[in-house]
Amino acid sequence: MRYSASPLSDTPSTTADRDLGTLTHVKVIWVEKRIEHWIRFGRATGERIINRRQRIVAFAPGQIFGFVRWAANDYGTILSRIDIVRAVKPGEAHQTLPSVRPGGDILLTVKGWPKVERVLQIVDTIEALGIDPANVAPDHWCHVHNRMAARQSPRAYTQARHTAWIKRRRVGR
Repeated sequence: MRYSASPLSDTPSTTADRDLGTLTHVKVIWVEKRIEHWIRFGRATGERIINRRQRIVAFAPGQIFGFVRWAANDYGTILSRIDIVRAVKPGEAHQTLPSVRPGGDILLTVKGWPKVERVLQIVDTIEALGIDPANVAPDHWCHVHNRMAARQSPRAYTQARHTAWIKRRRVGR
């Protein structure tokens, strides 16, 4: 889905784009071997291409996505980071995050390539179970963040945990 409103403005440009104010916008950049910001997982509701190196991806409130940022200079890597974020509703409390507007509920954040690589392996393991990482219980991403911050191994996300999460979510509605 492409849209015409300025994705980082607070006021949509047309009546059809009025719902854009409810979306979370993520600026994705790809400059080969210099700056690479990409969405690792998540279900985007829209996309706006700015140019061949930049685009803006939009997420509906409640959607969870993985956002990876990497940057280098002539001497090597200067930034390596992954954030797992839940898009928020307008007016809902949130944390700010570079390239994410207005921000989101940050469930997990790690810096440094060894930790980023570990989170990417966890995402791969979840996908190997046939589970979309965007559907994983938000509590699990917080658990992974806390365990990694304490330099301990996080518990694996299993099909049984996922089933329990789906049932909990159903009961909560």
